[in-house]
Amino acid sequence: MSDSEDMTEFASIVERIERGEVPIKNIERELICPICKELFTHPLILPCQHSVCHKCVRELLMLNHEDSFDAGSECSLPGSPRSRVPSPSMERLDRLVRSGSISSPGWRRGSVTPRVTAIPCPGCQHDIDLGERGISMLFRNFTLENIVERYRQAARAAVAITCNICKPPQQEATKSCMDCKASFCNECFKLHHPWGTPKAQHEYVGPTTNFRPKVLMCPEHEMEKVNMYCEVCRRPVCHLCKLGGSHANHKVTSMSSAYKILKEKLAKSIHYLISKEDQVRTQITDLEVLINQTEENGQLAERQANEHFEHLFETLQERKTEMLKSIEQSRGRRLDQLKVQVEEYQGMLENSGLVGYAQEVLKETDQSCFVQTAKQLHTRIQKATESLRTFHPASDPCFDEFVLDTSKEETLLKEMCFGGVPDPPLIDLSNSRVYNEASIFWRLSDDHLPTDHQMLEYRRLGGPSKSPSQEDGEDSGAWKTTDRVYGPSTVVSDLDPDSLYSFRVRSCRNSMFSPHSPEVTFHTPPAPAFGFLFSDKCGFSTDRLILNKRRDAVESVASMAFLLAAERVQTGSYIGLDYIIGDTGISQGRHYWAFKVEPYSYMVKVGVASESKLLEWFHNPRDTSSPRYDHDSGHDSGSEDTCYELSQPFTLLTLGMGKLFIPKTSSSSNVSATSDPGSRVIPMPQRLGVCLDYDASRVFFYDADTMRCLYDRQVDCSGTMYPAFGLMGSAKVQLEDFITAKRLTF
Repeated sequence: MSDSEDMTEFASIVERIERGEVPIKNIERELICPICKELFTHPLILPCQHSVCHKCVRELLMLNHEDSFDAGSECSLPGSPRSRVPSPSMERLDRLVRSGSISSPGWRRGSVTPRVTAIPCPGCQHDIDLGERGISMLFRNFTLENIVERYRQAARAAVAITCNICKPPQQEATKSCMDCKASFCNECFKLHHPWGTPKAQHEYVGPTTNFRPKVLMCPEHEMEKVNMYCEVCRRPVCHLCKLGGSHANHKVTSMSSAYKILKEKLAKSIHYLISKEDQVRTQITDLEVLINQTEENGQLAERQANEHFEHLFETLQERKTEMLKSIEQSRGRRLDQLKVQVEEYQGMLENSGLVGYAQEVLKETDQSCFVQTAKQLHTRIQKATESLRTFHPASDPCFDEFVLDTSKEETLLKEMCFGGVPDPPLIDLSNSRVYNEASIFWRLSDDHLPTDHQMLEYRRLGGPSKSPSQEDGEDSGAWKTTDRVYGPSTVVSDLDPDSLYSFRVRSCRNSMFSPHSPEVTFHTPPAPAFGFLFSDKCGFSTDRLILNKRRDAVESVASMAFLLAAERVQTGSYIGLDYIIGDTGISQGRHYWAFKVEPYSYMVKVGVASESKLLEWFHNPRDTSSPRYDHDSGHDSGSEDTCYELSQPFTLLTLGMGKLFIPKTSSSSNVSATSDPGSRVIPMPQRLGVCLDYDASRVFFYDADTMRCLYDRQVDCSGTMYPAFGLMGSAKVQLEDFITAKRLTF
């Protein structure tokens, strides 16, 4: 072998394969691409040191590009067929990539679309960022490529390599030229490599189909040879990479040193594996014993389970026979009693001649004769009369006492499980949230034994009717199951708006599932979740409002100026609101957001604000302490109320001191418009939701836990609308995590 120094250990393995000492499949599994499941073709080394075929990397990158920009198209739908991207030849791809004629999708400079340069490694599942250069920054794994070629030759030694120059019939090749990248027979080699010409100096090896370059060049600096090894990135680099490139601050070593160290490590590892061959064989024997024991114990457990179920079936059949027999006996006894009573009354009908006989006896005029006959006759007639007056059925036709309630037994049968089955988890209502996506949390059982995974199931119980096209192939009441979940929570996507969903979860341990958790129901909002954070720009008072670092919570406090003058303050009252809005606006569609107002809050107003009126409002502040601007004060005829309503940019609902106050001008069908102030005050919900229908120019306020609409009204949506909040006194508003994570732009 020409490069036997690099391939010593592999050559010994190949020899052992040829002698039958090592099965071919043992080494073949190391030479198969994890994507196409075929032998490597022009493998590239990823930064995580796993290798993948050149065409597979390119196709994977293009598929990721299609998924990121065509998520709604047919080709990106789960289960839909996706055609493989045709790959040009290796040389053409390398030439085009190096020259800049083509680039991976999403990499065009100045493109408004995001650049897709990351792919998941099929070996370790870590995301690999290929950077600006894309595939061209990856090294070809020539060593692996050579091993694959040697493996092909060893595994298919009978297939000869033919000369690439001969006309048919082609002769068997005797050598291959690494410069010409072709195989030749003796005659063709002499013809194309004559003495005294530059071609005579070409390097040639034995017949092969693998032609690799003589020197490995740097992919970032194409004219430079790699002569160093970066210990941080674990890849070969050139001196320009170290001087001013991406490896300038990395620790590097010489290529010879890295070669020596890595070769020693690899040789020691191979030697260790070979020396432990007897130990591995012993472990394989132990595993085979375990396989047999598993098979036997599994069959035994199956037989025992069948015996238990057969015993249950027999017991159930015996009990069924006894209970049905009791019903049959009771039915027969009651029928007999009723039939006897029917016969008695039938006899009364048959004795209808008794009445005629009695009428003839009444015609008797001889007193002694009448008394002699009428005494017995009166007794018979009196008995018949009493039977008619006191009619009672001989038996009750109702069988209520034989109604069988099997609900407890059914529950016991459903909960029947093996001794190692985990207890069902419980869904955590306090942390679970449902929007157009559901974030469901649960608590595992306290049996202190780990579970393998959990399975969440959900179904749609009710909501707006769907179109026939949406209902095709979909049973809205059927349970749907998520993928395996290895943590205490998961997210369910694509839920229908304004719909009721039921959720349940169960655990799995050693392929045995626990019973389902109790079902919990959630009502989805009427619109998709709108994401935003609090804005610290427009109208934000840094003196009286405290915004946390994440900008998802705001708190109202006394200002520093007020505290410094506290010794001169004798009386006081809150007369002004401090406003804060969201950092993202809405200009179309329906959107929903939810938040929590702390119960101790003195006064908080929540709703929406119009961008077109905000600047005017903050630059020309109103004297809100004047009674002329209190539209509930009854100061005058009310014309100022209308002016105030039209001029302010806010449409707000008031909360405070644990209460929610419905405006007396409410047009909501859920609240009766009455002059009684007490009827417009309800307990403040734990979570409040706001839905803005921009196209319909209407805003809705919901109890976010029950999705009950508390209040709705028209709103002027002439410009961009923002979520708005006003705080007075001690107060705090906290946005929900799901809202702050869903930041959308319109």
